[in-house]
Amino acid sequence: MRSSRPALTVSHVRGVTDDPLGTETVCGLLAAAARRHPDLEAAVFAARAVRWTWRELLRQVETAAAGFARLGVRAGDRVGLWSPNRPEWLVAQFAVAQLGAILVPLNPAYREKELGYVLNQAGVSTLVTVGAFGRNNCVGMLGNLGFGVDAGGGRLPWLRAVVCLGDDDVPGMSSWPTLMASGRRSAAWLPPEPEPAPAPKPAPDDRAPALILFTGGTTGVPRGATLSHHAVVNNARAVARGLRLQAGDRVCVPVPLYHCFGLVLSVLGCAAQGATLVFPGPVFDAAATLATVARERCTVLHGVPAMFVALRDQARRAPGELGTLRTGLMAGASCPRTLVRRVQRALHLPDLAIAYGMTETGPVSFMTSLDDPPARRADNVGHVLPHLEAQVVDAEGRVLPVGQPGELRTRGYAVMQSYWRDPERTAEALRDGWMHTGDLATLDAEGRCRIVGRVSELVRRGDVNVLPGDVEALLLRHPKVAAVQVFGVPDAVLGEELCAWVIAKPGRACAIAEIRRFCRDRLAPAQVPRYIRFVDRLPVTVSGKPRKFVMRDLMMRELSLDVED
Repeated sequence: MRSSRPALTVSHVRGVTDDPLGTETVCGLLAAAARRHPDLEAAVFAARAVRWTWRELLRQVETAAAGFARLGVRAGDRVGLWSPNRPEWLVAQFAVAQLGAILVPLNPAYREKELGYVLNQAGVSTLVTVGAFGRNNCVGMLGNLGFGVDAGGGRLPWLRAVVCLGDDDVPGMSSWPTLMASGRRSAAWLPPEPEPAPAPKPAPDDRAPALILFTGGTTGVPRGATLSHHAVVNNARAVARGLRLQAGDRVCVPVPLYHCFGLVLSVLGCAAQGATLVFPGPVFDAAATLATVARERCTVLHGVPAMFVALRDQARRAPGELGTLRTGLMAGASCPRTLVRRVQRALHLPDLAIAYGMTETGPVSFMTSLDDPPARRADNVGHVLPHLEAQVVDAEGRVLPVGQPGELRTRGYAVMQSYWRDPERTAEALRDGWMHTGDLATLDAEGRCRIVGRVSELVRRGDVNVLPGDVEALLLRHPKVAAVQVFGVPDAVLGEELCAWVIAKPGRACAIAEIRRFCRDRLAPAQVPRYIRFVDRLPVTVSGKPRKFVMRDLMMRELSLDVED
């Protein structure tokens, strides 16, 4: 509960400190769950008919950790995980933590260039991957980057070992069954199945790095936000408490595990409280998610706004039994007020909570309270979490009066340690302990926060950050494009959608489909503009700089966009 405080006059808030922060590590969190709730279900993977209790999950993790150790993984090593949601992900996440290594989640949609950059920037020495996913031939892409029988060669000098999530060994790689078999041979000390879960081994310091999560940020180069065990465990626990999560709750998790939502808020939140993780499938599917909620009698539903919209539409087409749901968490992108209200009604979730944050802040900084009336939770992102601090400042860094918009900055235990191996960009983002979010926000007299815009040009499409400059650079390589500007326009589902204004070269007729196909063949899906317009000129300042806000306003009028519709 929040302490009673006088009304604010300046936009500076501090979270309550009634309860001390914990000192558990990620692997300590799992061991504690297995001791407290050994026979409660820990995880259900509906599409693969896999069910583990907390004791069984810990056993899987102990075995995998022994297998990784035999593969050469040591404390401080970076282990990449490149896969959609599946049981091995959950096991690997905790096994890597148990060894004191650092997990590096990779987006399954990465193309070859992004993959190579992230693996090398993080110095990933061991990679766990699926053989193929969607249009990505993952094994083939690694081969193209030079990984094969001569491990560590080609363009991936750090990479020593690859574990493929399949039954068969791939030349130059290992398979997950082989890793687990190796772990069983080297972990003979494990007690028989009926015995209590083993006591946890000495854990890494809780201030040691646990995760390197790559985010697009405000530059064209992905940056690896480095988060400690202390940050993610305490942040997950705070959000879980905000949802009043407890043992016996069953949390439906359609969000991807490579994202901090699934990785931290879902997995670690459930481990902290002994709740059950229920995964409907490897990727999001609205029908499968609602069917799983009904069949598994889920009590909590996690999702980003775009997922909740699809679930709302699916519930209208095929009403199902959602009576077991008591609450949900919407986060990961802009949550328009109208969308929140419609989801609350359609999914019978009046206690839907909204959270705000970013990868670099562990991830959640603000969250609505279930004590607030449902309507009061639809137009803000709530109060700052315990033990965190936030300000709204002007361009000179001066704290603004309440109600005035400015840049939101936060500090406290959950803020990242740094951008991995990137001191220059770390210094830009972290100043005097404050994380400069780049988001425009207001605080009211009660300390509630509203996100009202973007300081930078970064476009947030769903749960993906898209830098317009990356798309512009690609389109300028098109033989028929003379000039281009890319910017975001509001979208009621995804928060923002990408729009490109293109000037064609004289005498070179070009079609919208041609531009879109050019992007689809070379970019991740989230980077492909939804709206493409050919124009004769671009609005610019006297000095020739593009006026993107003018383009945005003109495009909104042309499209009759109204996110409050």
